[in-house]
Amino acid sequence: MSATLDRHGLAWFQLKQDVEDFLYAEADLLDQRRFRDWLDLLADDLVYFMPIRRNVKFGQHDEKENTRQGEGISWFDEDKWTLAKRVDQILTGVHYAEEPLSRVTHMVSNIRLLDASPSAEDAREVTVGSRFLVHQNRVEYETYTFIGRRTDLLRRAGASWQIARREMILDQNVLLAKNLSIFF
Repeated sequence: MSATLDRHGLAWFQLKQDVEDFLYAEADLLDQRRFRDWLDLLADDLVYFMPIRRNVKFGQHDEKENTRQGEGISWFDEDKWTLAKRVDQILTGVHYAEEPLSRVTHMVSNIRLLDASPSAEDAREVTVGSRFLVHQNRVEYETYTFIGRRTDLLRRAGASWQIARREMILDQNVLLAKNLSIFF
């Protein structure tokens, strides 16, 4: 925990509530398929990264369990432009993997403030840890569940926040879903 976060001060509790409200509102936008509004929550210099997990020997987890950004392959290594293109494709109505559109529920929990810069009282950037559960139902019978953790860097944007970096770590290393057309 950073020294800049006073876990007992009123500013810390207000900041935590503000961040929680932002993340819950973001989940609602995605669940309501308001993808263009969701894009507005993303910083122009966004990094959106989900590594692939590997099974490794004991003691090698920190070094080898997750693929590295910019090295090799990952589930996602995207920016705002590529996410906007994915949204454009979905909203054409002819995206085979999302026609008809999936029914998706995003659950966000265990939200923790990991750091605030320069302080909780006047934070311009906040690092947030959380857990997620995303449930996807496609067509009539396809159901997928994605569970994992996220680390987000949120940046102050006027009276609200924007996501400047999101790293998602799935608990599974083999995905049974036929595609990854949803957003996390």
